[in-house]
Amino acid sequence: MVNIKAALRPYADVIIFMITLFAANYFWKWTVSGDENGDLVTWFGWDVTAPFEFMACHIARVVYWLVSLFRDTAFMADEHTIRFVGGTGTSIIWGCTAIKQSFIWLCLIATVRPWIVRFSPFTFHFSPFTLAKLWYIPLGWVCCYAFNILRIFLIALLIEHHPEWFHMLHDYIFKYLFYGMLFGLWVIFVEKIRPSLLPN
Repeated sequence: MVNIKAALRPYADVIIFMITLFAANYFWKWTVSGDENGDLVTWFGWDVTAPFEFMACHIARVVYWLVSLFRDTAFMADEHTIRFVGGTGTSIIWGCTAIKQSFIWLCLIATVRPWIVRFSPFTFHFSPFTLAKLWYIPLGWVCCYAFNILRIFLIALLIEHHPEWFHMLHDYIFKYLFYGMLFGLWVIFVEKIRPSLLPN
């Protein structure tokens, strides 16, 4: 008779990754909601619009600056929208801020085994593994921010002359590349960093 627990043990990390990814994604969908324009974003019914609005405006400014390095046909139609003189453009709304992906990243690294680590609140001593999580999570956030800027920048450039590509680029190609990047960073942590910090 097959021992299911033993058979799945080599895949435990990947199974935890998948469960965490889906759980974090659906937790976000169930608790965070907002309208298309981002005029109101709520979490458990509480108004959390401010950070999303700030990030959407910030990202729009940064992407516009980058686009302007390559195109002299772009202009800011409003604080969220980059347009081209030909009429095409893109609007950065609350869902384009990568805050969701940053939350999922936090969950993915927080659930990397082992879950119980040495911590002494009286001496403020963290285990090396805990410390690694404390610097690797912010590193992942920086990567989320940078990839999101690159993603929106490339979408903006490509749709100037090919607006019909927007759906494919936004909803498929860059969406899955984003999660592929998170998976790659997770693999580095699990396969390279964790083994060097935990006893054999």
